[in-house]
Amino acid sequence: MTTTVGGPARLRVIALLAAVLGLNTADSATVGSIASELEPALHISNPEIGLLVAVTTGIGAIATLPVGVLADRVNRVRLLWISILVWSAGMIVNGLSVSFAMLLLSRLALGAVVATAGPATSSLTGDYFGRAERGRIWGYILSGELLGTGIGFLVSGNLASVATWRAGFIWLAAPGLVLAWAIRRHLPEPARGGQSRLVPGETRIRPVRELEGAAPGGGAEPPGEGDADAPREGDADAPREGDADAPREGADAPWEGADAQPEREPEPVVREVEREEIAPDERLVLHEDPTGRPLWWAVRHVLSIPTNRALIIASALGYYFLQGLQTFAVLFLRSRFGLGQSAASTILVVLGAGAIIGVLVAGQLGDRLIARGRISARPVIGGVALLVAVALFLPALLISSLVIAAPLFFVAAAGLGGSNSPLDAARLDIMHSRLWGRAEAVRTVLRTSLQAIAPLAFGYVSAAFGGRGASFAQTSSPRSTTALDRTFLIMLVPLVVAGVLLLVRARMTYPRDIATAAASERATEPTRRVSG
Repeated sequence: MTTTVGGPARLRVIALLAAVLGLNTADSATVGSIASELEPALHISNPEIGLLVAVTTGIGAIATLPVGVLADRVNRVRLLWISILVWSAGMIVNGLSVSFAMLLLSRLALGAVVATAGPATSSLTGDYFGRAERGRIWGYILSGELLGTGIGFLVSGNLASVATWRAGFIWLAAPGLVLAWAIRRHLPEPARGGQSRLVPGETRIRPVRELEGAAPGGGAEPPGEGDADAPREGDADAPREGDADAPREGADAPWEGADAQPEREPEPVVREVEREEIAPDERLVLHEDPTGRPLWWAVRHVLSIPTNRALIIASALGYYFLQGLQTFAVLFLRSRFGLGQSAASTILVVLGAGAIIGVLVAGQLGDRLIARGRISARPVIGGVALLVAVALFLPALLISSLVIAAPLFFVAAAGLGGSNSPLDAARLDIMHSRLWGRAEAVRTVLRTSLQAIAPLAFGYVSAAFGGRGASFAQTSSPRSTTALDRTFLIMLVPLVVAGVLLLVRARMTYPRDIATAAASERATEPTRRVSG
């Protein structure tokens, strides 16, 4: 894996960011995996199960915009590890809840990771990795999101089955605390704007200090005592006297890789846009650093970019379906195919491996096609992947044999997961680097809003078709067995809309928006100083 991603330093960054996304999805999957135990224990039904997930994502949606502002202005690494500590405490309280009302209220704290993970992870990824490989890198990072889902289903589901539903929540606090420590200790805050890019072969992550005033209005904070990016005595990452990356002589000298680097050549996708003489949209080109601009201005600007609007809507609709699937997949497998709790959780993890394969393959495919001159490859791959998922989910939901349905579900999951890595890379391509946090926050607000609605919508629609809580999961009556089948079939419509939007709209506007973002970066680039 170290060789595949390009060295131990890059692997460390990818693994930590992937784990952050994995925590959030592990929680959502846990609620779905222990639904059969929660329903009789707390005397609740499918709509209440949906509400448990909805309240977390809803709070995350509300908090995301202010967190997005912070992600563009303060130390993003610190934001992450503090939010993860809050999340871990929330998981413990979840497991100690004695009523549905207490459980519901205790889940409010879990919105901290929902709000922070998207903006901070997106911004950090853009600063650590270049455009040419972001599809592949996002594939690795999003694999953590999918692995978190699998772990939530498998571990939490089996713990609930052999012990109690409380264990399904409480055990997740332990990896959360470990991750908070690892991020604080091993993930330095990079310089903004791409000066801290990790090239293949890096053996360690260099601590970075920006020149005072080199990043007007914000940037990475200087490392302080106890910060992850502060060198420690004896630390393998600490610069030594005589090292090439040691601070140069002078109080304000930067670290190697900071703003003192000479201007770099345009990245491949930008060169391709320039070669085809695609003009930027002058109305959207920024001529001053946007770091200090107010939130309302940032929201208006990121929503004025045509491709971004299409990507936000398509991504939100994809996550809407995925959230409903995560919440009710175990109940569906148990009712449809007569499986037990452990068997359903295990099979779901196996099927989820298809999503991991999809996210890895689609990200790399987009990078390769762009390198060959197919500028719009990323939105096209995302759209095709969603439509393939619909085409395979449709027959799989109508088949009563697990042996026949499982391969279809596997490939459909690959399509659903495969849409995410090229779209996440595309969003960074079309946005000024000092708006990455707020741009991701705007996207996350819509995405998490739909994710909050999804469990409730799936739960109420299934109830309308005859699904009734725990009894629904354990009966084989025709009415109950088809309740979630019909619900999932209806909810495929948003995926069709998302796929068509990417292929018809985003494919056409993407090249020009890349040119606009590149022009904005050049127009707002701070004056560089290079020490002699």
